[in-house]
Amino acid sequence: MQRLYHQKLPVDSITTPEFAQRVAAIATEIAESVCAYINRRGQVIRVGVGSPRQTQIPPLELPRYGAGRLSGIRCIATQHKSHAPNQSALTAMAIQRLDSLVVLTLTGEGFERRGGGATGYVKETHLAHLTPPTEMEPEQSDRAIATWSVSPPMSLDMLAKQDFLDLVEGLEAQFEREFVALEVDADRDRVVLVGVMTDSMTPEQFENELAELTRLVDTAGATVVQTLQQKRSRPHPQTVVGAGKVEEIALCSQTLGANLIVFDRDLSPAQVRNLEMLLGVRVVDRTEVILDIFAQRARSSAGKLQVELAQLEYMLPRLTGRGQAMSRLGGGIGTRGPGETKLETERRAIQRRIARLQKEVNQLQAHRSRMRQRRQHQEVPSIAIVGYTNAGKSTLLNALTNAEIYTADQLFATLDPTTRRLVVPDMATGKPQSIVLTDTVGFIHELPPSLMDAFRATLEEVTEADALLHVVDLSHPAWQSQIRSVMEILREMPMTPGPALVAFNKIDCVDSQTLAIARAQFPQAVFISAKGSLGLETLRHRLGQLVQYAVAPR
Repeated sequence: MQRLYHQKLPVDSITTPEFAQRVAAIATEIAESVCAYINRRGQVIRVGVGSPRQTQIPPLELPRYGAGRLSGIRCIATQHKSHAPNQSALTAMAIQRLDSLVVLTLTGEGFERRGGGATGYVKETHLAHLTPPTEMEPEQSDRAIATWSVSPPMSLDMLAKQDFLDLVEGLEAQFEREFVALEVDADRDRVVLVGVMTDSMTPEQFENELAELTRLVDTAGATVVQTLQQKRSRPHPQTVVGAGKVEEIALCSQTLGANLIVFDRDLSPAQVRNLEMLLGVRVVDRTEVILDIFAQRARSSAGKLQVELAQLEYMLPRLTGRGQAMSRLGGGIGTRGPGETKLETERRAIQRRIARLQKEVNQLQAHRSRMRQRRQHQEVPSIAIVGYTNAGKSTLLNALTNAEIYTADQLFATLDPTTRRLVVPDMATGKPQSIVLTDTVGFIHELPPSLMDAFRATLEEVTEADALLHVVDLSHPAWQSQIRSVMEILREMPMTPGPALVAFNKIDCVDSQTLAIARAQFPQAVFISAKGSLGLETLRHRLGQLVQYAVAPR
């Protein structure tokens, strides 16, 4: 096997009879399959014992190539039974984007000459290669991820006469045309979503969370090209999903030109490293997508400060394994030498930056506290508008106070809290009175802890308010689940928020049955449409009652 590395094939030949017979002889002698990987210069770069799947080149060791290119490597593999390449071998070919896969079926006997032709150790051969995917409608995108072509059985002499350069150049020209037609917007990441349904989840809950993740990815500026799902009793500790699903993800990302894999749950640093090593594509989790959205949406200096703090706190434990050199700081034998590694230096720099940002957040917290004390000194009641992201909080504040805040049908369209005065009737005297409404950052299911910590200065607007206005998007199919998520986050606040009024928004977009269910479950709620200006006067009246109840002495 070592001598195979000294062989060099003609650049225009897939293989030569002599090289194929040599590989087949080794496989026959050891009674195992053998795979030889050859580059376009005709040099043998890898030889392994096992099937193409078992000996495939790790993604990180493959040469860099564009989405419209093949890898520049072909595989000569042996098998003992006479049949076409199996699904596993073809999948390995697709994952590595091999120029071609040659399968040699062995005779199981020694070298012989029959009728003047060298049959020897090789009985027949198959030639397989990738083919560009055919155009399909968007609704048909769940068809087979990869396509390939497998030749009928042919003799070794026929295979050797194949023009390898003509085959590869023709394939790459087709792939390039398909890729150019596909690459409509090169600025957007092409994402494969991966969802894992565990025993603790209902099918409806799982579908809602996947749909929400799809919206998060779209809000972050990426395009979902495929969604893959797996049902497991619990996530795999090393790779979240099973080995077969990892292979399917790799195949999907290669054939669809995806450059990012997004999982529907938080991943440990070890899981991210393992997956990226197996897939050869960048892997992120749900939290990182949310952090990216926050980084794009932050406008004020306070918002940017809090987002940077959250990102650094998320990044710090994930530094390990990014470099080959490991830290060897300390004292004693084995710890002296080159000093700090780059990894340790980077970690120290991040820790210093986090400490500085924490100090600035504390100052921001103190400033907001002084502002609240000033309002309390002026005896102006305050109400914080809370709710799930995209429930319509900013739209409602605009409708009530003409605040002109940016609004969009997006998750986390606004991050920075905005405070405006609103005149509501005083229930005791009947005269108009001023209150303060504060629009807060939207909540989401399982809000990342790093965001909770970084945005504590903003979230204190909720705990320090006299009362809460909980806005609910009644048109969302999971509105009940969203209410529970918001209530769970409020319960985790360090201080108990004041009384809350539930306002069901977007009632002009729901049917009568949904309205009836909401009225039955929340008889004290108010029903509005902030965009359509429905029920706003009733809401002002109810806010007056809420303020009177909240500030009344007990």
